[in-house]
Amino acid sequence: MKKLLKLTFVLLIAGLWSVPAFNQCETWLNKPNKDVLEEAHVLYRQFMKSKEYDKAFDNWKVAYEGAPAADGQRSSHFVDGRTIYMEKFKAATDDAKKKEYAGVILRLYDEHLECYPTEKALTSGLKVYDMFYSLHSSYSENLKASEQAVEAGGDNTSYAVFVPYASIAVYNFQNGAMEAKQARDIFTRLNDIADLNIAKGDEVSAYYEQAKGAMNGTFAAIENDIFDCEYFKKKLEPDYRKDEEDIEMLKYIFNKLTAQGCDESDPFVAEVKIKYETVVAAINAEKLAGYYTENPGEHGVALFKEEKYQEALQKFQEGIRQEEAGEKDAEKLANYYFYMASVEFRQLGKYTEARNHARKAASLKKGWGRPYMLIGDMYAKSSRSCGSDAFDAQLAVLAAVDKYAYARSIDDSVRSEANKKIGSYSAHKPKQEDAFMRKIKSGDTLSVPCWIGETVTVKF
Repeated sequence: MKKLLKLTFVLLIAGLWSVPAFNQCETWLNKPNKDVLEEAHVLYRQFMKSKEYDKAFDNWKVAYEGAPAADGQRSSHFVDGRTIYMEKFKAATDDAKKKEYAGVILRLYDEHLECYPTEKALTSGLKVYDMFYSLHSSYSENLKASEQAVEAGGDNTSYAVFVPYASIAVYNFQNGAMEAKQARDIFTRLNDIADLNIAKGDEVSAYYEQAKGAMNGTFAAIENDIFDCEYFKKKLEPDYRKDEEDIEMLKYIFNKLTAQGCDESDPFVAEVKIKYETVVAAINAEKLAGYYTENPGEHGVALFKEEKYQEALQKFQEGIRQEEAGEKDAEKLANYYFYMASVEFRQLGKYTEARNHARKAASLKKGWGRPYMLIGDMYAKSSRSCGSDAFDAQLAVLAAVDKYAYARSIDDSVRSEANKKIGSYSAHKPKQEDAFMRKIKSGDTLSVPCWIGETVTVKF
């Protein structure tokens, strides 16, 4: 520890931000003071986790100066250094200090890009983002960084670049510093990148879609000045004629033409639209068929909504077998059992099976009141034919009300519906005079006859 403190002190005296006399991509792997550098790394990282950046600084400085690229497998010295200096930048009130800190942050970005080229797409995107939103770099510097980010990232360019790049392009065009063609090229390239990444459907697709919407909202301020419908029709029609079945090309052309204000009644636009919708419909139908083959339970849900109940029931059974043989997704299983119960009760009149499946659904999804509401409906409907007289029927009503009350007690989403049904059926509870003739009093427990077989507490 004394050795570490001594090294930290020396580095502080020497000063960090003179031109480095070391290789900015050096690691600690073959350093004689490897242990010191690793210990400094571990110490400062602990403070980074708790966002105590001032306390992290000294040890970060030791680790960074001794091994800028850490162990060659992690870029944390560059990333954490930027985080620390961004906090210094935000806290500084002196313009000279802000300029100094901004320079350090940008230098750390450049070193990161050189030492970890596989991280270029994300890192160059974050650099643009910080320059635009936090460091307030000049538009000329930010434009250059944006161009470099797209060149480095290609189709994987970070969505963080979109709005800054678009904002600068719009500003420069509006102020005579950019030609319409350059602005159009930026728009086209960024939209192509966005569409490619949205189409992937992965965990970041939504971010690309959101960034695309914000970017195009920014470009909307100049779209009437830089885009021309006839120009795009002439440019894109030859590509269309080459292969009228290319779905990606059709999508691009149709969206581009409509984005430029072309009327859908235009013969060429209408032709592209019809072709695109036809091809998309065929592709979607094929994809949906494949999805349903792999997910029969979800097919059952779709069939249920189409009121194809017998077919739906079969698919729910397949879906349940599939889930129980695999990872057992409790949410899916609960839904499939519930849908089955609904079909068996409402369409097939199979009350016992329906209740069993409703109970199964409830056991798989805790705090779900809907299965108990369904059982309550079964009891209520059965009350007319349950037992030998009106009193027996009224016991069935009590069983129904109990289920509604229980559903309400565990699931607020059914509270309103449960209250209405409880209020509606309360008038059909047993009458005191009928109970008196049977020597039954309030609070007694009785078994409901017929298939229900529930035990209820008598209430008048």
